[in-house]
Amino acid sequence: MKISFAKGLSILTFSSLLILVGCQTSGSSEGESNEATPSSSAAEGSSESQEQTSESHTHESEHDHDHDHSHAHDEETEQIYNGYFEDSQVKDRSLSDWGGDWQSVYPYLQNGTLDEVFTYKAEHEGDMTAEEYRDYYNEGYQTDADRIVIEEDVVTFFKNGEEYSGEYIDDGYEILTYDAGNRGVRYIFKLAEEAEGVPQYIQFSDHSIYPTEASHYHLYWGDDRESLLDEVTNWPTYYPSEMDGHDIALEMMAH
Repeated sequence: MKISFAKGLSILTFSSLLILVGCQTSGSSEGESNEATPSSSAAEGSSESQEQTSESHTHESEHDHDHDHSHAHDEETEQIYNGYFEDSQVKDRSLSDWGGDWQSVYPYLQNGTLDEVFTYKAEHEGDMTAEEYRDYYNEGYQTDADRIVIEEDVVTFFKNGEEYSGEYIDDGYEILTYDAGNRGVRYIFKLAEEAEGVPQYIQFSDHSIYPTEASHYHLYWGDDRESLLDEVTNWPTYYPSEMDGHDIALEMMAH
């Protein structure tokens, strides 16, 4: 695996987001790429008629401008989501972007709820069969942390009926480049002080590269910051706990 680093500016200042990197499979928007290379936006009536015409043209012009601006913004957002952006577009983010109560999607894969997603991908993307997609995502989604709650700086992992909490502080971000040519950003937080049952580092990837509330994310965790950046085959994925499996499947197919 070829690895090189180009750290975000926030790493230098020590201040500073999961297929998916979150979600790009050889250029697709769901899933990690297979390899990653870390790389550290006259008459009165006539007068009235002219005024109305002018106002109409102005309104249309403003409407066209707004439409063009919105269209351009949508295109840029889509490009970023798919992993194409400039380093200068990347901004620091706080843990609050991922605040909330989150559920793992792995159980929905196991009980067949996400089968329609894999069938959809096989029919519309054509890279693999539905069964091959299922196997791929099975490896990607696998986790024993079926729920994560993030409140301010505290992250709580729910594993096998037990809860483990730790306070995390910002540790910058890393820009990763994948074999497919697209890129992603890992937003990293480290444990403020030792706590039982929680990892030293957590790394978020949610297709965004500047402050925004996450709609879902992929999370990597462990005790070695650098080695986590090499992980591109297992990316436990979390959606809001209030969503049911069918809603999650629809959301996945929309992207």
